[in-house]
Parts: sequence; C-alpha cells; structure tokens
Amino acid sequence: MGKLKFSKDQYLKWYEEMLLYRKFEEKAGQLYIQQKIRGFCHLYIGQEALVAGAASVLLKDDNMITAYRDHVHPMAKGVTPRAVMAELFAKSTGCSKGKGGSMHMFSKEHRFFGGHGIVGGQIPLGAGIAFADKFLGNDNVTLCYMGDGAVRQGAFHEALNMAMTWKLPVVFIIENNNYAMGTSVERTSNITDLYKLGHAYEMPSSAMDGMTVEDVHFAIEEAVLRARKGDGPTLLEMKTYRYRGHSMSDPAKYRTKEEVEEYKAQDPIQKVLKTIIENKWASDEELETINNRVKDVVEDSVTFAEESPYPEASELYTDVYAEADYPYIVD
Repeated sequence: MGKLKFSKDQYLKWYEEMLLYRKFEEKAGQLYIQQKIRGFCHLYIGQEALVAGAASVLLKDDNMITAYRDHVHPMAKGVTPRAVMAELFAKSTGCSKGKGGSMHMFSKEHRFFGGHGIVGGQIPLGAGIAFADKFLGNDNVTLCYMGDGAVRQGAFHEALNMAMTWKLPVVFIIENNNYAMGTSVERTSNITDLYKLGHAYEMPSSAMDGMTVEDVHFAIEEAVLRARKGDGPTLLEMKTYRYRGHSMSDPAKYRTKEEVEEYKAQDPIQKVLKTIIENKWASDEELETINNRVKDVVEDSVTFAEESPYPEASELYTDVYAEADYPYIVD
C-alpha cells in the first residue's frame, strides 16, 4: 500500500478534516468541564483516522451507525459542526433537536443513524439498515462501527450470522482502542485478534492500523466494493487508541504514561502532516490558514450553540412515535 497513491488535495482534505475533529473534541472537553455540556461525554481524540479514511470512500447515500462515541461520525457524513455542538448543548437546533445529547446524534437527511448508548445495540440495527437497502434493490452500503467491548455482546454474533447468511451490504468496524471502558482486551478474552471472530461465520475479516488514514481508506474501500457487488459483509478490526479516558469522568489510571506516549507518537494527524510537509504540498502560511479556518469553525459552532434556544416543553411528546405507510403489505 503506497502512501502516495493519493493526491495532494486528498492529503490536505484529510488533514483539515481530522484537525477539525480533534479541535472540536478538545473544545467539547473544555465545555464539559465548564458544565455547558451535561450528561456523558465520550471524546474521539486519537481515533480520527477511522472516520476520515472511511469518508473518502463513502457515497452520499451510504449509511453510517455507531455507538456513543459519536461526535465525529456525523460530521463525516455532512452534519454541520454547528448541529453537533448544539446537540451537545441540548439545544433545539441540534441534529437530534436537543433530545439526544452527546450519545445520541442522529440525522436522517445525512443517513447517519446514531449514536447508541446501549453497548452493542447498534450492531443488529446496522445489519437491519443494510437488509432494507438490499430489499429495496439499491447499492447503498452501511458502515457499522463498534468498540472492542461490544464484541462480547450476543447481538454482535447474531448480527454477523444473519449478515453473512443473507449477504447483506454492511461493513462491521471494530474500533479497537485496547480498552472496554477500563478493562483491556487481554483480560476479557483469549481471542485478542478480534477480527478472527468473523471467521466463525466465514466472513471476510482482517485487521489494520487504524492510526494510519491511508490503511483505513484501503480497507474500507475493499469492503465497500465487495458489499456493492452483492458479495456480502466484511469485518474489519481497526487498531487505534484514544488519548483521553473512556469518558470525561475517567482519569484512565489503568494505562501507563509510557503506553499513552507510545501511541501519541503514532498520531494520525501528525502522520498526514508529515507527508504534506515532506512533499512540500503546503507552506507554513498555508497550513496556518487551515489551522485558523478550523479554529473559526469550532468557535462558530460554540457561538451558535450558546445562542440557540432550548426545546419547548411540548417537544416531550413529539418524535415518540413515527407515522409510516407500508407499501409492501399486500391485502
């Protein structure tokens, strides 16, 4: 996999996207400490390549679903930083109308289906979305993200079995950041190469470096092409690392400073920046322009969120049930 199979424009796009994700999450962490964001808050700092590498593959109508570490994924699907930040503030202008908060981002328009607080709860839903697309006869593909802890749920195995049996167009992505909350993978299973769990269902499965955006892109591209052709699902184990604790309330004392520093040396943003600099694709002034542009976008999202109204009390009774017709039911 040659890293320079991608253009200057792609590297600059990856750099700006991942920098936006990083700075947005850093700001969210600051705002949480200031109690402007309440409830739970799980940051994606360190894992940006998993989403940026996928975004450069997906088409507009492809679907994405994930767990509760979900601030970055919707932005990759086109949800504005304003709408994500407003949701963190529980404001009516948020992508879930202020009702979901940090763990339940959602956008039907952008085909982002959550944000799910129940561990592993999104996995069968991801298979279900893919089933719907296959039933409707389109060529959309669903990316279903999950943490390494979620693979211990029975729903994971049930979903993989059904997806493989029905050859569903879904890519299951394990964001293996080594720790399910505070418990290492090694302490929860004798199978530490999590991609091997897919072999029980004869599902194409592999692991890759999730700290390198090019490797993520190639892996997602291969899996998505397989799904579009009708050849069924893929299980990908993306080996990554979160630089912060499991959530804002986690001091992460179960990790050594040496371990954290080792992974910080593999920072996916710095890898892309190094490639840009080595190839002289941007001057210091141009990079500073990108940095300032990202800073402005993040600050604008905060201002928008702060100035937006809270939902009306009547909103408690809306979006509880959905009206739908069933054109495929024949009397």
